[in-house]
Amino acid sequence: MTARTVLFIAEPQSVTAIFPTLQKAGLQAGLADNLNGALGFIRKSRPCLIFCRPRLQGFDARAFLAKAAEIPGFPPIVIFSASGNAEQATEFLELGARDYWIEPLAWEKIKLVLPADEPEPEPEPEPCPPKAQAAPTGNGSPKGRFQIIGRHTAVLRVLALAKQVAGSKATVLISGESGTGKEMFARYLHHNSDRADKPFVAINCAALPEHLLESELFGHEKGAFTGAIQRKLGKFELADGGTILLDEITEMDLGLQAKLLRVLQESEFDRVGGVDTVKVDVRVLATTNRRIEDTVKEGKFRQDLYYRLNVIPLALPALKDRGDDVLLLADYFTNKFTAAYGLARLAFTDEARKWLMGYDWPGNVRELQNLMERAVLLAGQGPIRPRHFLMGDEQWTPDDLSDIDADQQAACEAAPPSTPDEAVSVMPLHEMEKRLILKSLEETTGNRTRAAELLGISVRTLRNKLNEYKKQGLDV
Repeated sequence: MTARTVLFIAEPQSVTAIFPTLQKAGLQAGLADNLNGALGFIRKSRPCLIFCRPRLQGFDARAFLAKAAEIPGFPPIVIFSASGNAEQATEFLELGARDYWIEPLAWEKIKLVLPADEPEPEPEPEPCPPKAQAAPTGNGSPKGRFQIIGRHTAVLRVLALAKQVAGSKATVLISGESGTGKEMFARYLHHNSDRADKPFVAINCAALPEHLLESELFGHEKGAFTGAIQRKLGKFELADGGTILLDEITEMDLGLQAKLLRVLQESEFDRVGGVDTVKVDVRVLATTNRRIEDTVKEGKFRQDLYYRLNVIPLALPALKDRGDDVLLLADYFTNKFTAAYGLARLAFTDEARKWLMGYDWPGNVRELQNLMERAVLLAGQGPIRPRHFLMGDEQWTPDDLSDIDADQQAACEAAPPSTPDEAVSVMPLHEMEKRLILKSLEETTGNRTRAAELLGISVRTLRNKLNEYKKQGLDV
């Protein structure tokens, strides 16, 4: 499978830091610093996505967007700048830019705007409901199909409601356990609305303290606080005309909830340290993994804000309640990862399928996706067996053990660790997980964001783990 390419039209020193991350994700990165170089690269390599500065020596993004509009199927273009304002962002979006970003570039944002290029799941013997499709976005080039995989009645019911209200401006509150696909449904709503060619901006309300979250949402003026060296546009301004997703809304501070209520009621707000009122046209979606009614009763969430958000409630089912969708999704993710890693398609043994249907899936679809990537990497030429899930000793069967080459076992037993650091004691997985988390915090001097990056997990997941350890009496 040929790696897709992302083109950056910018100064090398401003973008090359992100290149290794793109390569790890299976993408190639291209670089140009003028119009001729950019057009030549596009003709030769056909990038799937383009990031460019508003202006460089020998390059003007306005002229570039005008030229792109004349070419059918031209890749989406994201404008990024060290600073900017709402007027400039609006101008570029009207010219056909997919989005307008303020630096820094980050993989978590880039992967959200990558055009879909995923393999289709294996055809099923019985009829399967049609998958959701995204509306054309950006500069007029169609985006790949946006898929919600599932045929269980509980999923189809939610999907039907989502499709019915997607074209409205009504706020939608999406609830469900962690990993059930709340953000996927939020994107489905956006891509099936008349705002599909406008920005979709997501922010995790649990990832930032109150004062930083306020600045991220509403922006700030130069000098508003220490370190505010220039005006910054907030997420609501950047999402003007489009959709904003407030992820984990119940984690928002009560004081900030009052300011959010004003935006929902009046479609206006003030930047931090600002005196002028900013008007916006934004469709608001919110998610929570809690029972928000209980949070309201506890006095931790405003009742009036709850009613304002809960105009359209979408409650997503847990994966364990979706029956055969487990196998459908397992096949889908397996095909996706074998294609991504350039491997032949893999089948599941009957034992593996039985295990998949019997597992409780506390991490829901996200856990299944991660488990399928692990299984693909461990299965080699296949087939996928229960032991490839590595969920515990109970996964190993005599048939599995017979597959392991006897010489390899003997070699492993005969070769002692070359250094004391390589001698790892066998311990339960949850204990090993705890040690890795504590070690990462030690190495980052308690910086949770950096520790989460080292572990490859979200800050929210790290915080939930630490809360578990606190309940166990551990001082973290």
